[in-house]
Amino acid sequence: MKLHHRYCTPGFDNCYLLANEQGEDASEASADAILIDPGSMDGGLLSTIENNNYRLLAVLLTHDHKNHVRGIITLKKIYDIPIYAINPGVLGFKTNLVKDGDRLSIGSITIDVLHVPGHSSDSAIYLIDNMLFSGDAITAGLIGSTISSYSAAIEMTSLQSKIFSLPKNLDVFPGHGPPSSLEAAQRFNAGIAAFEEKRRFPQRHLQQSY
Repeated sequence: MKLHHRYCTPGFDNCYLLANEQGEDASEASADAILIDPGSMDGGLLSTIENNNYRLLAVLLTHDHKNHVRGIITLKKIYDIPIYAINPGVLGFKTNLVKDGDRLSIGSITIDVLHVPGHSSDSAIYLIDNMLFSGDAITAGLIGSTISSYSAAIEMTSLQSKIFSLPKNLDVFPGHGPPSSLEAAQRFNAGIAAFEEKRRFPQRHLQQSY
């Protein structure tokens, strides 16, 4: 697999282009490729796809927040490709619905879907080979922001049961910030530490709020 990263300045987020290149001998044929969270669609990203002769097969969305999906509007004018998401419709485009536990085969690329609600109801993490594309559920040193303690508890439960039980050497590619390993995300994530602190000492945080 070859991973290309694009930084989308409109929303300060990461877009990933993943291609299943099979070594130098595969240069004679198009490599299957997918896009993850196209926050923008610019000339640089288009050149990467076309100059590498990639066969773009699909778009994966980790969640339907505008800064992660707005590039779809331009993208769909260029490529007639399906969109995969937990949300049934994004920016007026119908999506191919996915759900927790699904295993997708898109060309030669295999993708496992993990639903991690909390930051948004449709938040998904995609496992591809040894890579976790985590959207905003796990970002650089934090977990996804939530609107309530209930949503935070749902998010943490999903992360603990579905994500942190996976092999620690997996690479995490977040929606914002630099990549890390799953072990680093679990051991040093300030968002997890803050959640555990509030859970263990709720009165302390209640008093501090006055």
